[in-house]
Amino acid sequence: MKYRHGIAALLACTALAACGNKGDLERLASFPQPVVPEGSDTPETPDELTSPDVEAMPARSDELLRRSEVRPTDEFDLPPPG
Repeated sequence: MKYRHGIAALLACTALAACGNKGDLERLASFPQPVVPEGSDTPETPDELTSPDVEAMPARSDELLRRSEVRPTDEFDLPPPG
């Protein structure tokens, strides 16, 4: 009997969490238009504003090492002072 209320609450929370809106982003009328970037004629779309640029998500290199190579000496690799 005790667990019946807990299970009902858990099911209700799960149902509420699953019913989110998955539509496109739209600007609310009460907010101002985004600033037009310099050199552009039109403001960026919501997709352009929310997609990360190349610097935020750099391309990954999956190049495997084919053979062991000796690293060149690094003249700036100094021991800590002291």
